[in-house]
Amino acid sequence: MSKPVFVVSCPFDTYSGYGARSRDLVKALIELDKYDVKLLPQRWGNTSWGFCKDHPEWEFLYQYQVRSLNKKPEIWMQITIPNEFQPNGKFNIGCTAGIEATACKPEWIEGLNRMDLNWVSSNFAAGMFKDVKYEVRDKQTQQVTKVISLQKPIEVVLEGANLDTYKMLPPNEVTTFNFEDIKETFCYLNVGHWMQGDFGHDRKNISFLIKAFYETFKGPKTPKPALILKSSRGVASYISRQEILEKIKDIRSTVNSSQLPNIYLINGEFTDSEMNELYNHPKVKAMISLTKGEGYGRPLLEFSLTGKPIIASGWSGHTDFLSKEFTTLLGGQLENVHESAANNWLIKEAQWFKVDPQQVGRHLKDCYKKYKIYSNNSKKQKNFSKSNFSYDNMKSIIDKILTDNIPDFPKQIELKLPEINLPKLQKI
Repeated sequence: MSKPVFVVSCPFDTYSGYGARSRDLVKALIELDKYDVKLLPQRWGNTSWGFCKDHPEWEFLYQYQVRSLNKKPEIWMQITIPNEFQPNGKFNIGCTAGIEATACKPEWIEGLNRMDLNWVSSNFAAGMFKDVKYEVRDKQTQQVTKVISLQKPIEVVLEGANLDTYKMLPPNEVTTFNFEDIKETFCYLNVGHWMQGDFGHDRKNISFLIKAFYETFKGPKTPKPALILKSSRGVASYISRQEILEKIKDIRSTVNSSQLPNIYLINGEFTDSEMNELYNHPKVKAMISLTKGEGYGRPLLEFSLTGKPIIASGWSGHTDFLSKEFTTLLGGQLENVHESAANNWLIKEAQWFKVDPQQVGRHLKDCYKKYKIYSNNSKKQKNFSKSNFSYDNMKSIIDKILTDNIPDFPKQIELKLPEINLPKLQKI
């Protein structure tokens, strides 16, 4: 029996968060073995191509790649931002990491409404999309002529971690990073692109984290852990590295002390197993993220599987999987997206999270001084993540959603005519 053709347009071959999301979803669809999966590659911003070529474990995806379609597929999925969604199949699915703030452009809601079904990564993202409403008014009378709101179904499909890759490792299996130049034995880790935005307004809030870290551990008598930044400006390159080093230098110059903790920068593209080694390095004791908003926040989930402490903003997508009982979720308040951070996706009319600076400093110090207390809770977070947010959990959710929603498509039946035995004619 032929399988329904399932075409996925996605940036599966890029070095990006959306690329990682695409690879996991496509792999799950292939493993379900219920669909004839085909891949249409697409770009993702200015991120690099060639991920699958550089990572042999993912090269198998190339065999599913096509460059064009010769007919309308039974199932069409796009993994991208919603304003790009187009219904090119008989049944259409839009898949997006979602939204990092409280509002989006109306074009995003219109994109979601073009599809038969939509998938997002977190309950946070689903809730935001459901709450967004726009009134379209007549230019002359100012009367409401139309209300734009979500009309199509939306499902939460978590971004599950591969437990064969992301897990606790004994020190002797951490060989990729020797960190001989890092003298400190206690390091905080932050992972994320340093995006656009003035100081304190970039989405990952790395600029404010650096300032807060310097201020918290400055002075001659203050014990000093280190901060390791795994970051780039979108593409890992020498130029990206130099830009970040200059930004760190500028922030350092604003701190009134000559005795400051060390900050180390890692700038490069790593395999999944190398990232897991970084998470597990004995000098890496905890992860910290002061993010202003996440559709999901994959590095936080991956790091949680090491059993080490996490300090993070207490708002947006990662609160789906980070339990407030087992991790430190920082308080704060919502503020408008700064105009320096606004772009085609983030609008300045929306709000996102501003973490409480006092809580940041207090928990940075406490985790350093009372590490055993923090790590006892983080081991419970590891078990919670393994039980509820694995790749296998994700695949099961995908299977159920597709089974419940994909219609039965008419099947082409081969026409078989009955055999007719004609009488033999005699030659006259």
